[in-house]
This record gives sequence, structure tokens and C-alpha cells, in this order.
Amino acid sequence: MSKRTYQPSKRKRATTHGFLVRSETASGSKVLLARRRKGRAQLTVKKAQ
Repeated sequence: MSKRTYQPSKRKRATTHGFLVRSETASGSKVLLARRRKGRAQLTVKKAQ
């Protein structure tokens, strides 16, 4: 039997969806801008511990 699809990892989550990664690209910056406009409490995922 195969494993489930989602195998959580805080580091992987941060390096894929984190603030620094979002900031690097034009489309990522648009994501941040849209989330700021909407008034999101959290712009991106929390940093890995």
C-alpha cells in the first residue's frame, strides 16, 4: 500500500511557500500584494523552526 499524499515538513513548506520565495518573483509579489489588500492576518506560512 502506498503512502498518503501529504507528508508534512516545516522546512519544505517554508522553502516552497515562504515569504522570501514569494518576494523573489513577480508573480509571488502579486500574491503578497493581493493578500495585503485583502487584509490577511498572515501573508505566508510561518517560518520553519
